[in-house]
Amino acid sequence: MKLLHIADLHLGKTVNDFNMIEDQEYILNQLLDIIREQKIDAVLIAGDVYDRSIPSEEAVKLLDWFLCQLAGMHTETFIISGNHDSDERLNFGSSLFEINNIHIAAKYDGTLYEKECSDEFGKVHIWLLPFVKASQVKHFYPDEKIESYDDAVRAVLAHANLDFSQRNILAAHQFVAGKSEEIKLGGSEGASVQNVGTVEKIGTDCFDGFDYVALGHIHSPQQVGRETIRYAGSLLKYSLSEADTAKSVPVVTFGEKGEVQVELVELKPRRDLRHIKGKMKQLLAPENIISPEDYIYVTLTDEEPVNNAMDIFRQYYKNTMQITYDNAHTREMEHVDIAKVTEGKTYSEQISEFYRMMYGTDISNEELQIMEEVAREAGITE
Repeated sequence: MKLLHIADLHLGKTVNDFNMIEDQEYILNQLLDIIREQKIDAVLIAGDVYDRSIPSEEAVKLLDWFLCQLAGMHTETFIISGNHDSDERLNFGSSLFEINNIHIAAKYDGTLYEKECSDEFGKVHIWLLPFVKASQVKHFYPDEKIESYDDAVRAVLAHANLDFSQRNILAAHQFVAGKSEEIKLGGSEGASVQNVGTVEKIGTDCFDGFDYVALGHIHSPQQVGRETIRYAGSLLKYSLSEADTAKSVPVVTFGEKGEVQVELVELKPRRDLRHIKGKMKQLLAPENIISPEDYIYVTLTDEEPVNNAMDIFRQYYKNTMQITYDNAHTREMEHVDIAKVTEGKTYSEQISEFYRMMYGTDISNEELQIMEEVAREAGITE
C-alpha cells in the first residue's frame, strides 16, 4: 500500500494581502501528478484544509475540484479537521463523500474514526483523529483526569479498539514533540505554539504502537522522534519564517508489519517565497535580479530611508510583500523602553520623536497632519 501524506493546505489564505489561491491550485495539480506517477493508493490530509472557519467561495470551489479529481482517480482519501477548520463546514456532505471513497472526520464524537483497508499483506487500519482539546474529550470521559492535550489524546487512544499486532496508521492535528526535541516552527502556527509550555504538547510515546503517524499543524516538514512520526508541513511557504524551508510531501510505502519506507518528494511552487537583504542599489543591480515573479520580503540596510521603496521594488519584483529596515536606527530602537519614551508626551510629540529615531530626520508638517488625522479616526486622540 502506498500513501501520500499532506497537511495544512490553508485553502483561501492571503499572505500580506496577496491571494494565494492560484498558487494553491498550481500545487494541488502537482500533487495529482505525484499521485499518478507514484500510483498512490490513499491520500491522508492531516488538517487545516481551509485557512479560516468560514472559508471563501473560491477556497470551497478549489477543495471541491481537488476532491472530485481524487474521486475520479479512485484514490481513497482521508481528511481530518485542524484548528483552522470549522467542524460543521468541513463535515458537510461527508455521508455522500463516503460513497466516493472520501472519508472525513471533522469532529471527535467519542469514537475514534476507523477505516479498514487491505493490500497483498493483509489488513491496514487507518484511524482519523480530528483536532481535539482537553475539554472536548473530558466531555465523553468525565470520570477521567484529562487536563492537558496529552491527557486527551491518550484517553482517545485508550478507548479505541486498537490491535497493534496489525498495521495501523493514524492521522492527527496536534502539537507533538519528544521529551527533549526541538520542533522547527514555521508559518501561521509558529507563533501560536511558541509559548504554550506543556499544556498543548503531546509526547511521541503516545503513538508507540502505530506504524505511521501523519501529523498536521506545524508548517515545517520534519520527523518527530522516529522517521514514521512526521509533520508533512504546509504545501507552500506562508510566512517569512519559511523562506529557507524546502517543501516536500511524504510518500509512505507499507510492506508487511514493521516494514515502512518514507520517501520525501520535493514540491516546486509556481512562485517561490524569498528573503533578500542589503542596500537597495545592490539588491536592484541587474546582475542580482533573480526570479522576478517570486514573492519577496526585503530587508534594506540603507542608513537613510528610501522614498517610495515599495513602488521601486515592485518595478523589479511585482510580488514584493514587505519591506523592513535593518540599520543603526532600527537596532537602536530594539533597546528603547517605549513606556519611558512616551511618558508625559503628546501624540504628536511621540510620533515626531519616533520618526526622528527611525529615519534620522524630522517629520514634515504634512506627514504629521496625516498621522494626527488617522489617530483621530481610530479614536486614539480627540
